[in-house]
Amino acid sequence: MDKGKAVMGMGRRWAVDFTDSSTSPSSRDIPDPLGFARASQDQDDSTLSREKKNAEANWKSQKAWEVAQAPAKNLMMMGFMMWMAGSTVHLFSIGITVSALWQPLSALQGVGKVFEPYKDSKVDLLAPKLLFIALNLVGLGLGVWKLNTLGLLPTHASDWVSSLPPAQEVEYSGGGFL
Repeated sequence: MDKGKAVMGMGRRWAVDFTDSSTSPSSRDIPDPLGFARASQDQDDSTLSREKKNAEANWKSQKAWEVAQAPAKNLMMMGFMMWMAGSTVHLFSIGITVSALWQPLSALQGVGKVFEPYKDSKVDLLAPKLLFIALNLVGLGLGVWKLNTLGLLPTHASDWVSSLPPAQEVEYSGGGFL
């Protein structure tokens, strides 16, 4: 007889049956340990998988809200840096202002990629995305405000004088001084 092969009719040589078929009262009187329940394994698996999926959906939702609120921290830091830069036009204040404009613009372009890891059928990402967009728009407004305080936005009529046509010469036919 070859090793590892069973002969027809003999079955296995070594087998242990773990089912409790005894009717003696001594084995039935012992209570189950804490946390042990005699339930169907299929029900436990479906319940555990459902609980696991719900826990994962809750985790994804929580992380999506954390990502949505992240630009608020950046707003405080950028506001402080712009305040420290002052209101005179020099390289540092222009660099801070460009950074204040660039960061929200690049974040707004990548909203889909930022929330991609948290996509799930059970997780609603609309509200976190709207908060993320709103905070980045506030950051963009902060950068535009800094441009205005630096005097780099054309907000006065004198800023547009170069685009006006030259004034026409007016003939004066009366006597007197000009």
